[in-house]
Amino acid sequence: MGRKVVVDQERCVGCGNCQSLCPEVFRLDLELAKSQVIKPEGGPDCVQEAMDSCPGGAISWQEG
Repeated sequence: MGRKVVVDQERCVGCGNCQSLCPEVFRLDLELAKSQVIKPEGGPDCVQEAMDSCPGGAISWQEG
């Protein structure tokens, strides 16, 4: 199998950086004030940029 993008909900601060940088993959859930992955398989290079700009370090790749 491949890898998928995940957001650690405990570490997510709801800043919205990931959605701004990579709206194809991330969406900010306004009710929860947390980021949600809408395209787990990732996509464009913006996923890495979102990971690098996440202040909580909440975004990662998970194998499997």
